[in-house]
Amino acid sequence: MSRAFIIVLDSLGVGGAPDAGRYGDSGSDTLGHIAQRCADGDADRSGLRHGALHVPNLCSLGLGECCRVATGMMAPGLETSAWRQGHAGAAAEVSTGKDSQSGHWEIAGSPVDFEWGYFPRTEPCFPNTLIEALCERGSFDGVLGNRHASGTQIIAELGDEHLRTGWPICYTSADSVFQIAAHEQHFGLERLYRTCEVARELLDEMCVGRVIARPFVTTGKGYQRTSNRRDYGVPPPFPTLLSRARDIDREVVSVGKIGDLFCHTATGRELKGKDNDSVFDQAVAAMRHLGEGGLMFVNLVDFDTLYGHRRDVPGYAAALETFDSRLPEFMQQLDDGDLVIITGDHGCDPTWPGSDHTRECVPVLAFGPNLEIEGESRRSLGRRASFADMGATVARHLRLPRGGHGQSF
Repeated sequence: MSRAFIIVLDSLGVGGAPDAGRYGDSGSDTLGHIAQRCADGDADRSGLRHGALHVPNLCSLGLGECCRVATGMMAPGLETSAWRQGHAGAAAEVSTGKDSQSGHWEIAGSPVDFEWGYFPRTEPCFPNTLIEALCERGSFDGVLGNRHASGTQIIAELGDEHLRTGWPICYTSADSVFQIAAHEQHFGLERLYRTCEVARELLDEMCVGRVIARPFVTTGKGYQRTSNRRDYGVPPPFPTLLSRARDIDREVVSVGKIGDLFCHTATGRELKGKDNDSVFDQAVAAMRHLGEGGLMFVNLVDFDTLYGHRRDVPGYAAALETFDSRLPEFMQQLDDGDLVIITGDHGCDPTWPGSDHTRECVPVLAFGPNLEIEGESRRSLGRRASFADMGATVARHLRLPRGGHGQSF
């Protein structure tokens, strides 16, 4: 049994899902397109990046096989000839939507079988009744934005007006989300959080997945978002892998934004970090003390927020290489019998038009010291029908009660 670890590289898709066309994402391929741009020398026209994507540790665990299973093609620099250990494949999502909340819930064995509430691509895009109620309860006379937008772009565009009027900047995306940006000093961080709490209450009946506080500050170059982001979600509708572990008194450790995504339901000890490196540091430190039968769930969000949404191919590539270079630190702390699954929760192809997520399959890398499947130390997992197969596998490994979704591999 020993322990289990799930590490989510937020937005690392490996090719369009079978239903990608329904979402306008046929042909999207986050990892494949990044690898291709790097191999072509077209990842960064400024000339600051050179050479193919270099992730030897992930390749040795079968990352190239994940790409092959998802798309039928090999991504440049990720050939399966480097695959030495571990079990590799890809997984498609059955949940509706292509957001972090749905992806993480399905990984934990709770697919979303209902439709989230979304906002139209009109301007304004939010119902008048919602904005009026938010203004009245938040004690401001209006809001700025009120449309679909990139967070960094709308803050740059409306930051000055926000300081002048004191009105929060409200915007959304293709996801089921209502985002509120405000200056930490001029508007107030605690006031921003209280405003988001009001919005969460108002949006419950509309089945909107998340309200996100997006605080920012003034810098010498304009405005910059801070690490004080806070998500206000709704609890998962079914018992999750986390709650099944909690219910039999197993230790649960959540690192990164896992607590927010699960609405702090059965998320155990929650550890935060301001960026990928600090989250990774927290995970490595905590795993040294995680006992037998314990579960750790980690999210590394920078891939998505800093590079995917901002369509930054060289930044995404560099972040993958940094994670790969640090992966041995994690692996050295593993005990015999530990299970690790590295995966994604959706795609966010930085070569794709717009700034939204993309509907893609995600990689599934399962490994651990002396971990065999049917007597084999290396095996293709194929394309799994649901992210929930990962949760089912962890549940079987930790001898937790079975959930209602997913097939263990």
